[in-house]
Amino acid sequence: MTAIFKRELKSYFITPLGYVFIGLYFFFSGMFFYFFTVANFSATVGRADISPTFSFMFFVLMVTVPILTMRLFAEERKNKTDQLTLTAPVSLIGLVLAKFAAAYSIFLIATMIMPIYGLVLAQYVEVSWLSIFGYMTGLILLGAVYTAVGLFVSSLTENQMVAATVSIFVNIGFLISSIAAPHVGVVFIADSLRALSLLERYDRFTMGMFELQNLLFFISIVVVALFLTVRILEKRRWA
Repeated sequence: MTAIFKRELKSYFITPLGYVFIGLYFFFSGMFFYFFTVANFSATVGRADISPTFSFMFFVLMVTVPILTMRLFAEERKNKTDQLTLTAPVSLIGLVLAKFAAAYSIFLIATMIMPIYGLVLAQYVEVSWLSIFGYMTGLILLGAVYTAVGLFVSSLTENQMVAATVSIFVNIGFLISSIAAPHVGVVFIADSLRALSLLERYDRFTMGMFELQNLLFFISIVVVALFLTVRILEKRRWA
């Protein structure tokens, strides 16, 4: 498991993939921080709100995280090297966790820029680090969900572009569920759509509300996605 993790993590820095993701993350987060926090700070004199930066990153990650995960299994299937991986002396759970951890590590490396924005603000105004902790928690959990979903989709195809595209549409589906819920006349369906909403639960974190049920929701999606990935690989191994 450790060897697979190191190999996958190293591959992100051998190819441009890891650099592209980190670069996009820094670019968009920096742009949001400047236009929605720094600019407003100058206008309101002494007041600054960093929450918009975290809010808009929801939409950026929805599209960029699939870049990290699209190749994890799809590339091996295309190159016909997946048989070597599936027959390696490592459990399928270990294999899935290693690949997930590698992609998620790149995400976490990029996310470490966010507290630095708080440090910059702290030079000029009093910063609520408890709120920033809540924002960071929501962002880290959101990244875990997108990574796990992308990993699962990558296990279904040998085409990396298909894997990335489908992952993006799945992520958009989580977004649409919250938008569509108020417009559905059937209460049960509306409640079900609202329950699947990542945006509403993520927004709770960006508003500084740390709720256990939202934490468990994000973790549950990650566990389910990883479990389904293991099942897909198990089916292919036996086939």
